[in-house]
Amino acid sequence: MLLSLNWLREFVPYTGTAQELGDRLTMLGLELEEITRPFDAIADIVVGYVLERDQHPEADKLSVCKVDVGTEVLDIVCGAPNVAAGQKVPVAKVGVTMPSGLKIKKAKLRGQPSCGMICSESELGLSDESDGIMVLPADFTPGDRLVDVLNLDDTVLDISITPNRADCLSVLGLAREVALAFDLPLTLPELKLNEQGEDASGAMKIEIADGEQCPVYQGRVIDGISIGPSPMWMRNRLMSVGVRPISNIVDVTNYIMMELGQPLHAFDMDLLEGGRIVVEHAQEGQKVITLDEQERTLLASDLLIKDGSKAVALAGVMGGANTEINDASKRVFLECAVFKPATIRKTARRLALGSESSYRYERGVDQVLSTFAMNRAAQLMSELSGGALRPGVCRAEPKAWTAPELRFRPARAAALLGIPLEDDFCRVTLEKLGCTISVADTGDWKVIAPSHRHDFEREADLIEEVGRVYGMDNIPPVLPHVSKPLEQGKADSEYDFWMRVKAWGRGIGLNEAVNYSFVGHKDLDFLGLPAENRISIMNPLTSEQDVLRTELAPGLLNTLRHNLAQGRTGLQVFELAHIFEADATSDTTARESGRLGLLVYGLRHEDGWPRREEEAGYEDLKGIVEHLLRVLNLGSATFTLRNSHSWLLPCVEVRIGGTFVGVMGRVKPAIADAYHARKDVWMAELELDTLRAMNAQVELQFAALPVFPPVKRDITVMAPATMPVGAIVDHVQSINLKLFSDIVLVDVFEPETPEGGQPERNLTFRLTFRHAERTLKDKEVDKERDKVAKSLTEALGVRI
Repeated sequence: MLLSLNWLREFVPYTGTAQELGDRLTMLGLELEEITRPFDAIADIVVGYVLERDQHPEADKLSVCKVDVGTEVLDIVCGAPNVAAGQKVPVAKVGVTMPSGLKIKKAKLRGQPSCGMICSESELGLSDESDGIMVLPADFTPGDRLVDVLNLDDTVLDISITPNRADCLSVLGLAREVALAFDLPLTLPELKLNEQGEDASGAMKIEIADGEQCPVYQGRVIDGISIGPSPMWMRNRLMSVGVRPISNIVDVTNYIMMELGQPLHAFDMDLLEGGRIVVEHAQEGQKVITLDEQERTLLASDLLIKDGSKAVALAGVMGGANTEINDASKRVFLECAVFKPATIRKTARRLALGSESSYRYERGVDQVLSTFAMNRAAQLMSELSGGALRPGVCRAEPKAWTAPELRFRPARAAALLGIPLEDDFCRVTLEKLGCTISVADTGDWKVIAPSHRHDFEREADLIEEVGRVYGMDNIPPVLPHVSKPLEQGKADSEYDFWMRVKAWGRGIGLNEAVNYSFVGHKDLDFLGLPAENRISIMNPLTSEQDVLRTELAPGLLNTLRHNLAQGRTGLQVFELAHIFEADATSDTTARESGRLGLLVYGLRHEDGWPRREEEAGYEDLKGIVEHLLRVLNLGSATFTLRNSHSWLLPCVEVRIGGTFVGVMGRVKPAIADAYHARKDVWMAELELDTLRAMNAQVELQFAALPVFPPVKRDITVMAPATMPVGAIVDHVQSINLKLFSDIVLVDVFEPETPEGGQPERNLTFRLTFRHAERTLKDKEVDKERDKVAKSLTEALGVRI
């Protein structure tokens, strides 16, 4: 919402700066976006007086003028046909930069010196086009700044209005907030209706089919109008708030909308047929041509304005081309109505016909104020067009405004806000907000909400307003009182568990990815994922986001493609998110499950020296998964090769104690290639809900930190290449060794296979031995190592 400071001061006597005003409104919940001065580009233009005007000796269409600009007399060559001696005109002196970027320089035109430029409205940016120079009122003083004499030295604040504050979409609405914030009086524009002629209350019969859709529809008649440009003050004011001037009649409707927040529409009354206005739903498939000359096909849910024979407007959205005000119009029927916000919102969104009017109707307008707004508009139309305002109002109001009666308890307000509040402060604040209060019970008030505050629906809304006016920044932060000790060993909530996993991911150096929940059917089809458990989006943002994801892989692969396009050579990311699957047994017909996605690609260390350039692979991915399970105290997992998977090859199942917790492996090369990957892509998807449930069952056992040093021995096992490393590790851990502590694979060597022989691997393991109460001797450790070697040889048939 653009707010002109000069316009605001016609409602409240605010004397502070624009920045102070913006800061205060921001603390009231109306955030200041920026402060602009829309006419700064012509700040250096001055008033000039044309002393002489002579014909240019070398050009028929040029004039040579002597112009008094207050401090000097300038010779200016002008090409406008309407320049004449005795005129007051805007002048750009040498050195001035025009809104178009043109810099005025001293020049010679056909041999005559020219030291400036006499300006037209279009050159000053005050209109789209003009036939000649701008002629100013005769009482202006040469040398004065144009922005001062035309009252253009204005400051405009761009205020962000939240959807619930429709009352602030006008100068009046923001003036109410300023009056509240600075304790200033609020003054409405004076209404002086000069009515002439016969009563016009029966000139149009108003028929409303559904009072819920249109609670009130009213209009006034102005006869004998003359269409022309609006006066300069109105055009300049509209331009300052971003509205393009059109004509005196149309400009008045826009002016009142920006001033009072009530959208209006002016019909050419001579083009309305049948002497009646009907407000009803359109017929399915009915067509109407709107003011933008576009034919619109309507639905039965759209609301129409009709005369006795045809549709004349799309209610609350746009007027019809067949009753538009034009240069030949002589009579106006001024429409002022209130429509159901949801209906206008659906129509405007579906037809992509958003406008300032529909923006206000979508959020709700003040039904009580609408009559005042209509009368003010009728007064201005009569004054600016020379028309006669007929007495009487054509009106139908099937559903009169009923103010809601709300409860307000000062004690409840103090408890909810956490601060002591005086009853007088609460009462004065609510009254300044426009509420009517009954305090028969000092502890339980009855509050009548004002008609312009549609967001007052319950007691909490009133309490919020009291807190807003008190100042949220004035409420001190206080830790809440804990009534009982925290429960020890309580399982993490889903949020807490996810935060732990996110902290783990960042802590081991992974980057977190956040992707949309929406993907495309084609993405899921490409990964070979089943279609029967998908949930399609009824109104997707794009065709690429028309279904809820059933796995995290599509989003992570798109993240990979985006990073590769930016020149990354390595990527290690994780994502925590929900997947969505159709579930007929659920009340919502959908089942959400938490997933952890991991992706490893390219160089293990992208920053190079002093690290070696090595490609990340399966070992990196498996190490990440094992590290997470250790952090969650879930013990060791088993990793089993799965026969088939839709998008992983090979695919490894991850299980803990027989419980499935996820899959991991290499993305199929054909799929990886489609995402521009030129190396192997390793991914894992783990079931977060399962991991959380298992983690909740873990009973932590605390032990003292070891005091005595460990002793380590390496052992190399020559085993068939088909033997899993896990088989060797599991066997060693199963041996009854009193001093054994840990086993880790530290090296793998694959020697050449002799012709006719079986391929083998040399697996080097590091065994750790420790005693809790003393330092070990070499003999003890060697004896333990020999037991391991003998057991492996006998049980697994390997060589040491």
